[in-house]
Formats: sequence, C-alpha cells, structure tokens
Amino acid sequence: MTSASSPHTGDTAQEPVGELVQKASQQLSQLVRDEMRLAQAEMTQKGKRFGKGGGLFGGAGLVGVLTLQALVATVIAALSLVMDVWAAALIVTGVLAAVTALMAALGRQQIGKASPPKPEQTMDSVKTDVAEIKERAQQ
Repeated sequence: MTSASSPHTGDTAQEPVGELVQKASQQLSQLVRDEMRLAQAEMTQKGKRFGKGGGLFGGAGLVGVLTLQALVATVIAALSLVMDVWAAALIVTGVLAAVTALMAALGRQQIGKASPPKPEQTMDSVKTDVAEIKERAQQ
C-alpha cells in the first residue's frame, strides 16, 4: 500500500483542498481560542496586581494626609512659642485657606480649558477627510 492511496498519512499534497481549508480553519479557531484564554489569564493576573497597587497607593495617600496634618500641628506648636496658640492656629489656617483658594481657581481654569468634553480637533479632521473623499469620488 502506497502513501498516495491513504489520505490520512500526513501527506497534505494528496488531501483535497476542502479538507485542507477545513483543517486550517479549525486550527486557526483553536489558536484564537487558546490565545484568548492566555490573554484572559494574563489580564486576570495583571488586574490583581493593579488592585493591590491601587490599594497601596490609597493607603499611602491616607498616611500622606495624616502626615500633613501632623506637620500643620507642628507649625502651630512652633509658632505658639513666640505668640498665643490661637494666633498661631489662625495664621496657619489663613495660609492653608489661601493655598486652597489658589488651587481651586487653577483647577477651575484647567477644567474650563478642557470643555466641552469632546475631541473637537479629531472631529474637524474627520469632517475634512470625509469631504475630501466625497470630492474625489465625484471626480
């Protein structure tokens, strides 16, 4: 018995084109499914790391706020060595209020520059592209 008489001997030159296409399609489908499973597993692992990292950043932020509060108390205590405690606290509060007002004004200005929240330059570019395509299609 020769290898040419059996279509399942591994010699693809003797297999019909339809079978080859079907096998290729099945192999491609399996490859895509396997790659999707791999991507899902990888993203799950990365998601867990992002979650842990986000939690640690949140904790660092909280401790940072507590540190700033301790610093404010330290400044008040230091100023209270040369003036009444209430005056030292009032001065520190005024400085913090001024910094807060400045940051709020700058933030408002930045938000104003970002409005409206849509990609205007991209929309204009797309409109130009569509108009050019229509113009060339009519020629």
